[in-house]
Amino acid sequence: MAVKEYAKEFIAKGGVFRDIADQKETLWINDRYLPFDMVDALCQLVVTDEDIEDAARRLDRFAPYIRKCFPETEEDRGLIESPLAEISAMKAAIEKDSSCVIPGRLFLKMDSHLPIAGSVKARGGIYEVLKHAEDLAIGAGMITENDNYERFADDDFREFFGRYTVQVGSTGNLGLSIGIMSAFLGFKVKVHMSADARQWKKDLLRSKGVEVIEYEDDYSKAVLEGRRDSDRDPSSYFVDDEYSVPLFLGYAVAAARTKKQLEEKGVTVDADHPLIIYVPCGVGGAPGGICYGFKRLFKDSVHVFFCEPVLFPSVLLGMATDMHNAVSVNDFGLCEMSEADGLACASPSGFVTRIDRNLLSGDFTIVDGRLYDYMRMLKETEDILIEPSSCAAFIGPARLHEYEAGKAYLHLNGLTPEKLANCVQICWATGGRLVPEDIWEKYMNTHIEY
Repeated sequence: MAVKEYAKEFIAKGGVFRDIADQKETLWINDRYLPFDMVDALCQLVVTDEDIEDAARRLDRFAPYIRKCFPETEEDRGLIESPLAEISAMKAAIEKDSSCVIPGRLFLKMDSHLPIAGSVKARGGIYEVLKHAEDLAIGAGMITENDNYERFADDDFREFFGRYTVQVGSTGNLGLSIGIMSAFLGFKVKVHMSADARQWKKDLLRSKGVEVIEYEDDYSKAVLEGRRDSDRDPSSYFVDDEYSVPLFLGYAVAAARTKKQLEEKGVTVDADHPLIIYVPCGVGGAPGGICYGFKRLFKDSVHVFFCEPVLFPSVLLGMATDMHNAVSVNDFGLCEMSEADGLACASPSGFVTRIDRNLLSGDFTIVDGRLYDYMRMLKETEDILIEPSSCAAFIGPARLHEYEAGKAYLHLNGLTPEKLANCVQICWATGGRLVPEDIWEKYMNTHIEY
């Protein structure tokens, strides 16, 4: 694919832009990263602490319904939450494999094992569907916020929601969360899926009664066509991963819940005990909300990095060029499909690249072959299986101290060796629970040279 003229100008500057064009792993440090107090007021003009707390309360209201309908949530009394596991053996394996030393303790936030949808999208995706259902039901006088939300499981609610359609464009996991939850509530559902979406995800959705519409193009095309189709139907609601504030809020709630888990493990987060988080990133919705939530809680004591495939560093480009959603990886000559299907988005969310522009610490890129190596390593060391896309997060702790840009960031932000010795690092696992056994076998036997 031909490189666009504007992209040539960026590539000529060298650095990460040259690395991107050469499909080389790299680390971009956010040149507009600022102390939290300098951006707090501006951020709250868009998404406030009260907005996040309101989202948390809504999820609490729905907990009786979730608990009743999804037995796997019984242990958490209807909350859709995942474990936070320390992975010391994986840490040692990464250190050996990369000839590095990873300071502090390494944890895995296992959104790969979230109930119902089995991915991080169970947070934002399910939250937005529940909010839409609540808005419709309250608007129709069927329920109030003070009622028991178990009533959403009643036949009259399912019949009511059957008059409406929910649509979404997806590479896979968002489609699963929207499709499964919407269909269960009784909505008619259409999921528009890009060419790189895994077949087993399409099959699973169809088994739930979801209409799956396939495209030969990438994620952006699926979103565009889904949005158009929904706009033509006044009874249709489109879940927009690129611009949705409800999605963003659903993801942001994860921060307070993880804070509680850290406290239960005796972990302190402050200036002398920093927290470093690595989140796989596609269009940016889930990692953007997670980043925002953690920065609101821990301010300058938390440092968040996104991790993207070398073939689809869309959020990196959106921020580094300050072109936001107007940029495309295709313009930089990247046109191959990635094995990291959930992260294969050509253009980023304009909402996330703007709201997190001063909050994100940086962005790593990773080659596809390494995803499978990390996946096997995690299985061998911790007996945990997560999707290849999820394994992008492990590039962070392996490489933060290797890149000169990483060393400079640590120095500039006062992350001394003494403080790092007391740090906690979290790799965010974004999907895996619903993967069929035959697909796991295929994944485990996939080897890509790099």
